Amino acid sequence: MARNKELADRLAEVLLSGRWVANTNYKELLENLTWKQATQKIGGLNSIAALTYHVNYYIGGMLPVLKGGSLEIRDKFSFQLPKLESQVDWERMTTEFIANSEAFVEAVSNLTQTQLDSVFIDEKYGTYARNIEGLIEHSYYHLGQISLLKKMITNR
Repeated sequence: MARNKELADRLAEVLLSGRWVANTNYKELLENLTWKQATQKIGGLNSIAALTYHVNYYIGGMLPVLKGGSLEIRDKFSFQLPKLESQVDWERMTTEFIANSEAFVEAVSNLTQTQLDSVFIDEKYGTYARNIEGLIEHSYYHLGQISLLKKMITNR
């Protein structure tokens, strides 16, 4: 399998439709959550909404780069979740997450091997492939947190 397709499949697995590594994915975990559940804080932990925003911040921020644009995001803003005050706000956020995820998977599947091996914005960031792999790992890390938080919230 071509590397772009392999990376796109791994992204789709963690974000949209897979069950192989974690037996779940973001789309599955986030559906059927109320905004009150998503914003519920447990101790000093991030909420599900904050973690969802955080992962989407990177997906949405890297997407323009994959399409030839610039990198406008900054790590210091990645947890600046806007206030969610209703189910509509939560659904808007999850809809954006899914749309960005689908677009990101599609964009990765369209990259050439040359693009994957090219420098991602600046040499200090490594290659496109390295950044995509990093996003996959980062997504799994937070998927585990969301999975545990959801269990804690729904089993109360």
